[in-house]
Amino acid sequence: MNIKLVVVGKLKEKYFKQGIAEYAKRLSRFCKFQIIEVPDEKAPESLSQAEMDDVMAKEGSRILAKIKDREYVYALAILGKERSSEAFAKEIADLTTYGHSDITFVIGGSLGLSKEVLDRADTQISFGKFTLPHQLMRLVLTEQIYRAFMINEGSPYHK
Repeated sequence: MNIKLVVVGKLKEKYFKQGIAEYAKRLSRFCKFQIIEVPDEKAPESLSQAEMDDVMAKEGSRILAKIKDREYVYALAILGKERSSEAFAKEIADLTTYGHSDITFVIGGSLGLSKEVLDRADTQISFGKFTLPHQLMRLVLTEQIYRAFMINEGSPYHK
């Protein structure tokens, strides 16, 4: 199984890097896990809608270049479907059962994901209505992927 995160921007904070590295190490017994960072566009505070669409389109093109046709894609989007950890774990198990061995998660830039990326996604997932920093979201997502494997294994990790 291959799990890939395609994310906009670089991870800067050491503590986020350490947390993600720990979960990536734990995930290595279940899957090949990788994070691909694509450059973000500079987006000043006061942009018109057309300028925002342009930024998202440029970031979206970079994201789509990293996704292959066979990959099952989750787009992280605030309007996506919320899932419990158990439901997410079942979804991952079902995907692997039905031949999806390449699963990709996409985290957009500060303005979100382009329509093209959302259209390419097989599903959208939301972690609630909170706005979280993208670096923190990477850590939360990585932990939830690990949690899903632990749930599917029947481990007491998930209590």
